[in-house]
Amino acid sequence: MTFGGFSMGTSELEVGHGVRRNSTLVCVPIMAESVDEMLDQMRKANELGADLVEIRIDFLNNFSPRQDLEILIKQSPLPALITYRPVWEGGQYKGDEIKRREALLMALEVGADYIDIELKVAHEFFNFIQGKKPEKGLIIVSSHNYENTPSVEEIGDLVAKIQATTADIVKIATTAQDITDSARIFQVLVHCELPFIGLVMKEKGLISRILSAKFGGYLTFGSLEAGVVSAPGQPTIKDLLDLYNFRQIGPDTKVHGVIGNPIGHSKSPHLYNAAFKSVGFNGIYIPLLVDSVENFLNTYSSPDFVGYSYTIPHKENGLKCCDEVDPVAKAIGAISCMIRRPTDGNLIGYNVDYLGAIAAIEDGLRELKSTNGLSGSPLAGKLFVVIGAGGAGKALAYGGKEKGARVVIANRTYDKAKKLASKVGGEAITLAELENFHPEDDMILANATSVGMKPMIDDTLIPKKALKHYSLVFDAIYTPKLTRLLREAQESGAAVVYGTEMFINQAFVQFEKFTGFPAPKQLMWDVLARNT
Repeated sequence: MTFGGFSMGTSELEVGHGVRRNSTLVCVPIMAESVDEMLDQMRKANELGADLVEIRIDFLNNFSPRQDLEILIKQSPLPALITYRPVWEGGQYKGDEIKRREALLMALEVGADYIDIELKVAHEFFNFIQGKKPEKGLIIVSSHNYENTPSVEEIGDLVAKIQATTADIVKIATTAQDITDSARIFQVLVHCELPFIGLVMKEKGLISRILSAKFGGYLTFGSLEAGVVSAPGQPTIKDLLDLYNFRQIGPDTKVHGVIGNPIGHSKSPHLYNAAFKSVGFNGIYIPLLVDSVENFLNTYSSPDFVGYSYTIPHKENGLKCCDEVDPVAKAIGAISCMIRRPTDGNLIGYNVDYLGAIAAIEDGLRELKSTNGLSGSPLAGKLFVVIGAGGAGKALAYGGKEKGARVVIANRTYDKAKKLASKVGGEAITLAELENFHPEDDMILANATSVGMKPMIDDTLIPKKALKHYSLVFDAIYTPKLTRLLREAQESGAAVVYGTEMFINQAFVQFEKFTGFPAPKQLMWDVLARNT
């Protein structure tokens, strides 16, 4: 199933620091054990810019329906959605079904703007409230699947069943086993006649929560705090509004992202979304937790899915999926950037990693007295040891060779090291040999693996005692900024170059490829400094 382009109408409203391009509401779940705590959370949600709150009364201790609902609904600073979720649908309520129905009807009578009732019991609920429902108050009929995301046909059938209950709003939440699962929800979302809340849970479903604004979702959920969520994979309201510029996402917004696995550590969304906003570019940049690059690209083939950064472990897989490859990327054997050409939809692969990394290493070397102000690259003639033979390792090895360095590849798999070394006219060694490898002093070391990246920040591939033979050490990792490798290199007397330098240099180039605008370099540096 391929997800192509869909369009929808939406009014543009002035909001915050720009045009609001969608009418999708941002709802904050309120989950606390006491009424006072809930009221406090509602005030915070209002301050953070929420449109409404979902009051999860199944979380309350000693719930007293009439008294508590009066306070919660009438004192809420925002429109209120009342949810009384039973355990059999993923909630906390274990009591009598009749009492639950009575409480939800009472919520409508007290003045709730919305209530949520599960599809499994919706017909019984509508029979129960027949003739008693006040005019105010919309009823959301919901279905939650905590195992997977069904086919488009099955989701369509669910929508039809919910519509048949006389629901005002359809809500379907499924679970992502793959990032492509969200496309099925998007496809149903754009064709649904009733207002539709369509969300895919877990980290691989994050795209559904952010792009609900692009495809016309009625609302999306954002938590007050990271980790305190009503469903897995929920972003915070702060991230929705400030990081992803949720209000500015519209039907014609261009989608970009960083493709990797893992991807939660990436600071790229901070950088590009702030930069897009600063130049008035109508784009969004999101983390894409991808298992299969080919499946992802085949599924999200719409002309609006236009540009991607590639990170570990997909730089080589990305190259295989390109329609055309830049000669440098072809020589390296990996891409770091992919653009969909608007004229024909072809995917073009580039590698800008080597530019970012080599420029950062050269700058570091120029600051050392050993360069003596010589013209040409300070890497020329140096022994340049690259750890790793994957996409980043290939880029560094290629860059080193282009600058006249003598390249040595160290890799866990010797055959991969040998293959790469032969391409760049270099030498290959195993990781085990690194400890005693010092044919000369003042060597240059570059780590192009993920070893030492969050959360495994205590890991390193080279013993500290071996670092004394290097005059400069570079680590492609930028989370954390000061890795164990760099810290131990500093302690051994070597100059260090942070992964942030490579990251920002290649980000400038990618931004210009994504947007056609010059990169707002100072802004991007400032954003990176705040987030690393």
